[in-house]
Amino acid sequence: MTNLINNFPELLTSCRFYLELKLTGSQDPVDAYFLECKGFKRTQEVIEVCEVTPQKWGLQGTTSGRIIRTKVPGNVKNNNIVLRRGLTVSTTLWKWFDAVQLGQWANKNVQNNQRRDGSLTIYSQAGIAQATFVFQRAWPVSYTVTDFNSSSNELEIEELEIAVEEFMREDVTNRV
Repeated sequence: MTNLINNFPELLTSCRFYLELKLTGSQDPVDAYFLECKGFKRTQEVIEVCEVTPQKWGLQGTTSGRIIRTKVPGNVKNNNIVLRRGLTVSTTLWKWFDAVQLGQWANKNVQNNQRRDGSLTIYSQAGIAQATFVFQRAWPVSYTVTDFNSSSNELEIEELEIAVEEFMREDVTNRV
């Protein structure tokens, strides 16, 4: 959303987000509310190509050519995403992790396939979606619960790390 006073785009805050994760067979109305999401990163490898040209360089009488280094784009890599939330009575995330461990992560039966799609949407202060990041074919690789301490009154945190095959940013300006 553009600020009408000075025509600058609004800066989005990290505290106004919603992460949607669709899990098959869930009995819960919402699969999870997350306190923190990190690792949304997409990078491209750099491949350095070295070639020798016929151009002469260096000391007079040198017969070797000049070495030229060129950098070209390589493979795209999507980082794993780490999702953190307060521990609840729901076992939905644990069941997802367990199903992958049992070998159902890429089951040909679509209903039992454990690779899931989701999105992270960031909202403006007015509550309007401003940025959406979509991830596809994600599956859990790690499940962690924070340490327990009887003298603490902090929330127990459940953490799930998911591998992501595709990660892209959607254009929300063209949505109706």
